Amino acid sequence: MAEPQTRLSDFLPYLLSITSNAVSDRIAQEYHARFGLRIAEWRVMAVLGDLGGQTQRELVGATRMDKVAVNRACKVLEQRGLIARSPNDSDGRSHHLELTAPGRSVFEEIMPIALTMEQRLFAPLGGGDRDRFKHLLAQIRALAMEKE
Repeated sequence: MAEPQTRLSDFLPYLLSITSNAVSDRIAQEYHARFGLRIAEWRVMAVLGDLGGQTQRELVGATRMDKVAVNRACKVLEQRGLIARSPNDSDGRSHHLELTAPGRSVFEEIMPIALTMEQRLFAPLGGGDRDRFKHLLAQIRALAMEKE
């Protein structure tokens, strides 16, 4: 006898995906309205603001977005003067990307908005629950990234 099929509404990867999208979309409404940035553009800026200069390949890994989305986001941000491209001395085929002064200013303006939204959306989780949730997400991400 075949095992019963799991309902999509009970399938954890689906629930995780739609919840993540809902949270991202809600935060994106704020920074799109105020700064004209899309989700991919903000993710690139957030990584550059947090980690400093990165190559596009490094941004693909850090954001978990595909190459095309990262490339488009970088082009838009560069055209807007929010990031700058410089030669990569260790690899002549790639470039380092980093926030410009105006890009850093936008990053520093958006972060408090994003953190306030995070506090509001995750208010149901107390301090200990929030830390445990972050730990569990890190474990799940690590398992998902393992090669079989």
